[in-house]
Amino acid sequence: MESELSRIGVSLPDILLDKFDVIINSRGYSSRSEGIRDAIRGYIRYYDWMSDIEGDRAGNITLAYNHNQRGVEDLLANIQHEYTDIIQSTVHLHLDHDHCMEVIILKGEGKRMKAIFENLVRNKGLQHVKLNTIVPAEI
Repeated sequence: MESELSRIGVSLPDILLDKFDVIINSRGYSSRSEGIRDAIRGYIRYYDWMSDIEGDRAGNITLAYNHNQRGVEDLLANIQHEYTDIIQSTVHLHLDHDHCMEVIILKGEGKRMKAIFENLVRNKGLQHVKLNTIVPAEI
């Protein structure tokens, strides 16, 4: 366990905090701080895993967005055209009147997969972006 603690302030929309409270209560955390520490540890593990993606990989990027968000569809098209060397296919799903989900199927160099992910995740118009990869030779 960490020996020194630092206090920080975090501003969150009510809906996000309400959802977080439901999760920490259902998982049995004694406080929000405990839940936030656990979430940060998970984020750090994911970041460390992302730093190690290289070599031949197969994978997918799942993303969700509001298609009414100005420029998001053009952004997706431009980024996807930049990575045609690793994009094998895309699947588009209409979740409701305003929201869409896409799954981008990838095969190729892991560093290129990480690059497309980083390009997508830094755009605020996307509400969810997740990369999953496997090493085909290890299956």
